[in-house]
Amino acid sequence: MRYLLIALFSIIGLNGMAQKDTKAKEVMDQLGLKVKQAKGILANIQLITKNKKGQGLGTKSIRLKMKGEKYLLNQGKMEILCDGKNIYNFDGSNSISKSDVGESDQALSPQKLLSGNYDKDFNYNLLSQNAKTATIELYPIDKRKNFQKVTLIIDKLKSALSSASILDKSNNITNVNVVSLSYSVQLADNLFIFNRSKYPKNVEIFD
Repeated sequence: MRYLLIALFSIIGLNGMAQKDTKAKEVMDQLGLKVKQAKGILANIQLITKNKKGQGLGTKSIRLKMKGEKYLLNQGKMEILCDGKNIYNFDGSNSISKSDVGESDQALSPQKLLSGNYDKDFNYNLLSQNAKTATIELYPIDKRKNFQKVTLIIDKLKSALSSASILDKSNNITNVNVVSLSYSVQLADNLFIFNRSKYPKNVEIFD
């Protein structure tokens, strides 16, 4: 019985370690530090979504500007602005939805992927690494999230996200390709302040 208990506790301990892989955390902490130290971040990102049969569901090109907790995301005429407290989502036509930052927690935005701040929301495991790159799997702690798993490819030399793959609850896969990324862009503070006058007059705002 004694040996059985020792074996049982060993298994529990190993499972606990697998949930928060220390080697994965080292890589992600470097990424997070690079983001925190950045003056301003500019990223061009391509999202390619396929269903579980491998059929294409669409491609999106996104331009993202980040400064601390604030960001501006543009996709064609559509725009998402976060001032650190509220998120304003312009549909590119005639409506803007306003929500609290906390209300967006079920989704995984490009901003969250680039931030490197995964420790609070995910369990993680280092799949592989070499001198240049690391591959890390993330699993949401909150099972209500609208995705099952995220696989990150991190450039260790630049401490930057190279690409990611998101598996959602419907088994669709979205590949996130970071086309270009700069950590030293000068971004004015007023860029992240919601300005009603910049949108068409017929636009309605929904809280």
